[in-house]
Amino acid sequence: MSERKTWRRDLTISLLLLALVTAAAVWTGVWVLTVVPVGFLFGFLLQKGDLCGASAFSEVVLARDTRKVFGLWVAIVVSMVGFALIEGLGWVRLAPKPMFWLNYVVGGVLFGVGTVLAGGCISGCLFKAGAGNLNSMAALAGMPLGIGMVEYGPLNWLHRAMMAHVVKSEGGGPVTLTSVTGLPYWTLAVGFAAATLAWVLVARATRPIAARDPQAPIVRRLLRGPWKPWQAGLAIGLLAVPAYLSSAATGRNYPLGVTHGVLQAYEVLTDNQVVHVWRPQPPAPVGQPAGAAPRPASPVPARPINWWLVGVVASMVPGAWVAARLSGVARLAPRDPVETVTAFFGGILVGAGAAFATGCVVGNILSGWALMSVGLFVFGIVTILANWITTYVHLMGGTLDRATLGAVLFRRT
Repeated sequence: MSERKTWRRDLTISLLLLALVTAAAVWTGVWVLTVVPVGFLFGFLLQKGDLCGASAFSEVVLARDTRKVFGLWVAIVVSMVGFALIEGLGWVRLAPKPMFWLNYVVGGVLFGVGTVLAGGCISGCLFKAGAGNLNSMAALAGMPLGIGMVEYGPLNWLHRAMMAHVVKSEGGGPVTLTSVTGLPYWTLAVGFAAATLAWVLVARATRPIAARDPQAPIVRRLLRGPWKPWQAGLAIGLLAVPAYLSSAATGRNYPLGVTHGVLQAYEVLTDNQVVHVWRPQPPAPVGQPAGAAPRPASPVPARPINWWLVGVVASMVPGAWVAARLSGVARLAPRDPVETVTAFFGGILVGAGAAFATGCVVGNILSGWALMSVGLFVFGIVTILANWITTYVHLMGGTLDRATLGAVLFRRT
């Protein structure tokens, strides 16, 4: 079969399956099925733009390249505008995370260090594994161990103790940019978007426009070639809106996230003491006779399995695989065993850090910054600094002189 027929076949099969799953969700009202196209497209777009948060942060130091960081920022800003729209229409109620500042600092340090050792954040390892990266597969094997140690293992007591240190706004809710500034969410969202657009226009006016390939049709370029980070960021920001609606339809009032999906995908295969959550929970029954005997408790507490989160993680890998296949980069390449072992233990650190911080780059930065949670800005800053320091020491051997390092970190692009 010719190469052209192969990629057209892969694309046709993928689109047909996504259409069938979406139609089944609409027909049956089982809205959790809509997570399949959401996760598939998320993995597809991440692979097309190579938008791994860990790589984006490290490349600022390694290559003086901020294009991927800007791509993430575009995704955040576009998400802000989309969330403001669906909130204004009354379709969702925005639910930013509380300010567990100690969790975010400790988790951010562990997470930032671990992402360099693992070669990616959680979402980055998911889409890289889909393209055949063995180190990312090893890191993913370690992540549930790290998350589990914090969620219900030997580090759980520390996790719960740190979560007691929560900062609240004057009204008792989460600390957000809205609660700090007094400005409505939609006003801030429009302001961030306008400032970003103005920055882009000024930057484009001062840079030469790159030549385009007039031979390749735009559809072929998008399907077969890599995307610029800002293009992938724009698409991910647009995807964040239907992702939020899909999540809310299953009773989970939060946008994209992958940390607990990785843990629960492991649990659903290894544990039978679970409770399956895939739709909004019904209200508690009323009229129960007073003094009625409660149901006997299970000797082992059941763990909730949120199938929306599991579905995102499970669908991202084939989405990334199809994207890599279309681009001709899906392959298992040999890796240095030392790197693979390091990635496994880095994955444990990534998982533990994400569990302490209640999220990763996707849940805490992509979604959390879009919801303007001040605590998650703290997490993001700590994560980036830890990533930079580890990149400088581990990947560069501390060889960058101080003057050059300063130019890298503060260089305008």
